[in-house]
Amino acid sequence: MTSIPRRRALAAGHAVAALSGSLLTACGGGDSATDSGSCQGAKVTAGIVNSLSDTILLVADAKGYFEDEGLQVTLTPYDSAAKMIPLLGAGRLDVGAGAPSAGLYNAVASDINLTIVADKGKLVPKYDYMPVLVRKDLVDSGKVKTVADLKGLTVAEPAEGTATASTLNSVLESGGLAYDDVKHTFIGFPDQVAAFANGSIDAATTTEPAASKIVAEGTAVRFADSTEVYDNQQLAVALYSSDFAEERTAVAQCFMNAYVRAAHEYAAAVEGGTWTGEGVDEVVKIVSDKIGLPAEAITKTVPSYVSPNAQVNADSLKKDYAFFQDQGLIKGDVDFDKLVDNSFVEKADSAAAGS
Repeated sequence: MTSIPRRRALAAGHAVAALSGSLLTACGGGDSATDSGSCQGAKVTAGIVNSLSDTILLVADAKGYFEDEGLQVTLTPYDSAAKMIPLLGAGRLDVGAGAPSAGLYNAVASDINLTIVADKGKLVPKYDYMPVLVRKDLVDSGKVKTVADLKGLTVAEPAEGTATASTLNSVLESGGLAYDDVKHTFIGFPDQVAAFANGSIDAATTTEPAASKIVAEGTAVRFADSTEVYDNQQLAVALYSSDFAEERTAVAQCFMNAYVRAAHEYAAAVEGGTWTGEGVDEVVKIVSDKIGLPAEAITKTVPSYVSPNAQVNADSLKKDYAFFQDQGLIKGDVDFDKLVDNSFVEKADSAAAGS
């Protein structure tokens, strides 16, 4: 990774450009926000997982926002975001996605060079797209009335050391419980549907669209709103390889200009935590066509929140990191001043506001 002085120099350069109010300072100059400048014909590889969490990237691609910046972007699907991390570190992938997990931080601590550059999903009030679900029969019988009643029960999470563990920890603390006061089992979100149906789990932190599917099947109920105890948790982020951020900075900025443009559009489409906002039909159609999920299934979910300016909540990342440390899952030190760089989104949003 770069030294701290170089990182600060980069950040300062972005900030100065943002104050100029010109999107094209990063893209090589020109008279309009869509002038390609030095980005013309630049090729960018970006990883996706073909899920609802890719909405911003899918919208930017389908609506030609990358093309407007002069970019030739290839969206490559991966089985999981975790598979993108080594490729980003090796410079074989320019843009990827990730979650604030112990695995991500351990990769960074072991000199995997990448940079967190944008919001890809947060938990905020009205956008609880990762609720704590509890088996319906346990609630109906009165066995589970409050969070405190989860003590000793089996709670599913997608994997050990993920951001959802920190979410669950906050929920348990609100009921006077510690993280280890429940039994933990690790089951992927799609498989939690069957796990609730066969009664092998009592509760789970479950993201969309699995959460809405489980509730619709009547095997579990939304029991705890995670946003009430952990507001503004950063659950997913966009990542740049360090080579892309530091050696191809102009192209990286052009990519972010398109990303933030799509983020504004998505935020309007899901304003208030429902799929009913401005331009929603077009957004839903794009996502439905790309990931193969019926439009009606998408609109029944609780949408994730992405800041219109795509700003990363670094404080949330630090909180989750501290939780992973307490759990003994962190194997090295991470410098968040080097890891998180909001300058790309700040510059893109500043230019958009001045256009």
